[in-house]
Formats: sequence, structure tokens, C-alpha cells
Amino acid sequence: MTIAVYPGTFDPVTNGHADLIARAVRLFDKVIVAVAANPGKQPAFDLGERVELLKRVSAGIPRVEVRDFDCLLVDFVHREGADVILRGLRAVSDFEYEFQLAGMNRRLAPDVETAFLTPAEQFAFISSGLVREIASLGGDVSEFVHPEVEAALRRCFG
Repeated sequence: MTIAVYPGTFDPVTNGHADLIARAVRLFDKVIVAVAANPGKQPAFDLGERVELLKRVSAGIPRVEVRDFDCLLVDFVHREGADVILRGLRAVSDFEYEFQLAGMNRRLAPDVETAFLTPAEQFAFISSGLVREIASLGGDVSEFVHPEVEAALRRCFG
């Protein structure tokens, strides 16, 4: 059984994230979406809210589990018995950072592979940061996020 861990802050989860999760279950037996506590980023949503939103967004996708973590990613991967770290690449600008992370994770855990997926074209420009910014300024984010996430953003930013 091949288990992939898809880590991120998911603040908030976007349609791009959901697309990646849906496509990942076609490649792996189980996908664990790992929501990073990451308090240094000062997220708009607390950890519990981000986990709950991801559970709602991924509810119809089989073989997906959502968990939070606040430790070294490779330690979480080992604890979950996973073989693969799954990362998304939206643009060439993501590559250098992701390549560096993959190299460090390989050094820390040589038994764990990193796999990259690119989003569908209609999601390639979406980022959580842009969605938060648009929502905070009262813009319409309905085409970028699940309706439950849109509602949560409206509550968050009033």
C-alpha cells in the first residue's frame, strides 16, 4: 500500500488544492492531507478550522484522510507509515523552493520520495495568499474555493 502525505498550511484550502487531492488518489492507495500548524505564518484560520474545512472539501474523495501536525514533516511521514511526500508545483517560480525542500527531506529521510503534481490549467494561478487578499478586500472568491470555504472567508473578513 502506497501512502502519500500532502502537506501544507492550507490557509485556506483552494480549488487547486482540491484538484491535486482528487488526482493524487488515482496514483496512491491513500492520501493524507497534513495541515501544518505553522504559527510563524500567522494564518487567517486556526489549525482546527483549516482541518475542518479540508475535511468538508475532501469529503467526497475516497481514501483521503486529513490530519494536523506540528513536527518535522519527515517525522510525521514516518509516523504515518507513508512512502511519499506530495507537493504541488504551480509555476516555475515554485520549483526552486520545492527542489530545495525535496533535497533536504531526502537527506533527512532517504526512504521517503517526493512527488510533484501540477494543477489543472484553470487552477495554476490560484494561491491561498491571493485568495485571502481578495477576500479581505471584499472581492468575490467563489470561483477559487469551495462554497464552505467562501462562507468561512466571509465570516473571517466580514
